[in-house]
Amino acid sequence: MTAKRAAPTAPLAISLGDPAGIGPEIIAAAWARREEFDLPPFRVIGGSQVLSHLPLGNEIPTMEGPEGAYLPGHPDAASAQIALASLTRAVALVREGTCSGIVTAPVAKSAIVQIAPGFIGQTEFCADACEIARENAVMMLAGPSLRAVPLTVHCALADVPGRLSQELIMRRTRIVARAMKDDFGLSDPRIAIAGLNPHAGEDGHMGREEIEIISPAIFKLQADGINVTGPHPADTLFAPHKRGSYDAAIAMYHDQALVPLKALDFDEGVNVTLGLPIVRTSPDHGTAFDIAGKGIARADAMIAAIRMAGEMAARRAHG
Repeated sequence: MTAKRAAPTAPLAISLGDPAGIGPEIIAAAWARREEFDLPPFRVIGGSQVLSHLPLGNEIPTMEGPEGAYLPGHPDAASAQIALASLTRAVALVREGTCSGIVTAPVAKSAIVQIAPGFIGQTEFCADACEIARENAVMMLAGPSLRAVPLTVHCALADVPGRLSQELIMRRTRIVARAMKDDFGLSDPRIAIAGLNPHAGEDGHMGREEIEIISPAIFKLQADGINVTGPHPADTLFAPHKRGSYDAAIAMYHDQALVPLKALDFDEGVNVTLGLPIVRTSPDHGTAFDIAGKGIARADAMIAAIRMAGEMAARRAHG
């Protein structure tokens, strides 16, 4: 289902995340540095009481949403409820066109599951809210050095080969290619697809997935006019001399994509969901309950997520 197009001046909606985590701190830090990084306008959904405990917190613009106590480092059912309510309201505001996109602060999935048993993650929540099949909501991790997409995400490594299929590779690569054009402004995006096995299978000596699944999917995508190459050996695909040859890399499993991204761009990595009718980004890190409230959390990834969401929303508004 499509979302209403927001006005070019509509602010981003920032969901509060779990108020016991570092979300409020990095939101406040991003607000304090908004002019330095030329960030687009944004509003935090709820949490004015929480934000009031932070530097400049009383100045941060908010919209009506859940409220509660600020107890950093002490997550409980109440903090999980605030996180879920803020996320729910933020998505609704974007879908109705009041806000131009959503940036989601970190939540504790295990805590939300206790109050909402069907909850899997914020990506899946956004897909469900937009009435999009979860398999069509594609997670991309983006940083200054690399954009990477894992085809399979939160599953055991032993289950990965069985989940791969030509259809999965083709469907998600098409979603990535379209998003690179629509949301990132690339007229002919170059997409590199990694192999599953060491040395991309080495002609079948170390697995046949490249021969039977990955290569046939690549041939079909190329026949459709998509600028895609591979399967590339994953141990060289992310080397400096290779990264300049593609705009996005598609990996076969979670760590194959996230290890290089976090090694290169840990403090500026953005989790962006492709394939949705709304813009959604998030800092690529968790709640960090252990350092919440200590004033040491870095806001770089939140700043990058806000900036990226603003750029994507602007392209959609003028597209």
